[in-house]
Amino acid sequence: MVLPLIGALCLAPADAAFAQAPASGRPARAARPIIALPHMTLGTRDSVAAASRAQLGARYRFGAVQPGRGFDCSGLVRYVMSVVNLALPRTAAEQARVGVAVPRDTSRLLPGDLLTFGYGKGITHVGIYVGDGMYVHASSRKRSVVEVPLPTPGTREAKTWKGARRIFADGADSFPPAPPQRDVASS
Repeated sequence: MVLPLIGALCLAPADAAFAQAPASGRPARAARPIIALPHMTLGTRDSVAAASRAQLGARYRFGAVQPGRGFDCSGLVRYVMSVVNLALPRTAAEQARVGVAVPRDTSRLLPGDLLTFGYGKGITHVGIYVGDGMYVHASSRKRSVVEVPLPTPGTREAKTWKGARRIFADGADSFPPAPPQRDVASS
């Protein structure tokens, strides 16, 4: 299934998400989305929701990352985002560090936001918000990709819902400025 994209994707500079910090050799931490989109974001967000829903019913399989073989939670997220030419890290914990934090206020969520779940400080599960209070995830319990409502306060799921990450930004979002760029050529 090919999903049309309206407009052009503008990837943030390479150092925004996975660049090597010169002194430490560790990945630099970005405090902004890794992909900035002009005002056509709604079309891209709709494409993410459609790509997520297109995988409903696919079987859950730990470590699987593609249609026909099945998905685990982070494999589904990674595959869906690849549909809009966005490469994400492989694990739920790594994906939970991409983009910027969004308050757990359900009225602030937008389609395409990542929802993160876990116990304590750890992130063990991830899903994609698709709008109207629903999200898509690969459920190990249901053994397939499912669309379910956001966690209801007081439930087990609500206790494990850690937060949301926004990886697509549009003009309405307010994000911190990017860190200054180091000119490698003059070093």
